[in-house]
Amino acid sequence: MNDTVVTLVGNAATGVDYRETPTGGVARFRFAVTPRRWDRRNSAWTDGSTSFYTVCAWRNLGANLTASVNVGDPLVVHGRLRVRDETLDGQRRTFVDIDAVSIGHDLTWGTSAFKRVARANTALTERPVDMSAAASAANAAAVGDGSGSGSGADTGPGAVGKPVHTQPWLSEQDESAAPVGAAGVPTGPL
Repeated sequence: MNDTVVTLVGNAATGVDYRETPTGGVARFRFAVTPRRWDRRNSAWTDGSTSFYTVCAWRNLGANLTASVNVGDPLVVHGRLRVRDETLDGQRRTFVDIDAVSIGHDLTWGTSAFKRVARANTALTERPVDMSAAASAANAAAVGDGSGSGSGADTGPGAVGKPVHTQPWLSEQDESAAPVGAAGVPTGPL
């Protein structure tokens, strides 16, 4: 895949427009990027010409974007660059869009507080099970004598003690605080 991936730093020029589609929700907004350069002659910073982009964010990113971004917020946008030509009113126009992969506030200009949201559909956030790790755990449990005191009996996926690391992006402290089901897998919201 030969996509052009860009990272832009600028400001939200419009409010976020969120719509539900058959393939999932999509959020769109206009993004203004103004380069600043040092003018040696005047010994001052000057603004260059502003470029405007339409940013599209799909599914969870779009929903979170709608709740997090306001007009004028300084942002960092990372995504795939798309250039399209259209004819409107007899004139050919070029539009530059960004299919966002990640969007965040630019902390150079202020502070932000992250808040994890709970998802109703946990299938969207679960990691696929590594079959080789599951097979190794099953073999380790089979080596034990079956009474629960053999090697691997207290560390297998059926153990009730310390939860199995199913979500490597969480620390052990975060995961141990989550409710644990019978299989040792956290059952609470992420």
